[in-house]
Amino acid sequence: LLMKSMLTLLLLMCTLAGRSQTFTLETVNDTLHYLVLTTGSQQDRWRLPYPVYQFQTGDVDGNGTVDALVGVIKKTRFHRELGRRLFILKNYRGHVRPLWMGSKLGGILQDFRYVEPTGADKAGIIRALETTADGQYVVSDYRWDDFGLSFVRFLVKKVPYREARKVFLAGTHEEAGRRQAPLRKH
Repeated sequence: LLMKSMLTLLLLMCTLAGRSQTFTLETVNDTLHYLVLTTGSQQDRWRLPYPVYQFQTGDVDGNGTVDALVGVIKKTRFHRELGRRLFILKNYRGHVRPLWMGSKLGGILQDFRYVEPTGADKAGIIRALETTADGQYVVSDYRWDDFGLSFVRFLVKKVPYREARKVFLAGTHEEAGRRQAPLRKH
């Protein structure tokens, strides 16, 4: 009986692991969105009562499942002015759950994009276009580190916008049109 139960549990785990998953973003209006996780025939929704300026997907933490990266505009407890923030949400047993609800990266966030892992790396990079206090631009890479994002490197520092944007978009299709996860109007 114990062996049969263990076999059933293993089969269930393999079935759940093999199910496809998709994150989409439904827009109700400018300040109300829902992140929708579809796994097989099941759906789970996470309410985002903020303006959304960016939405992408990728395996941020290297665990083999796709995470959602949502750029929202909001105030935080520690930063009382409206600003661009990055939320990273994950699939936890078929439900949308926060992985990281960041209030700030190193600089003032303007935009971000997910960069696929290379070589032996399993986790992707989050590339950020940020401004400095003196109005210059930097492009930085961040990587998941157990509880949040850790700074990896600067690609450029204290440069004008056009130069920073060119470096930020290098290797993407938005030099012809950036790869983004699907947006749906609700």
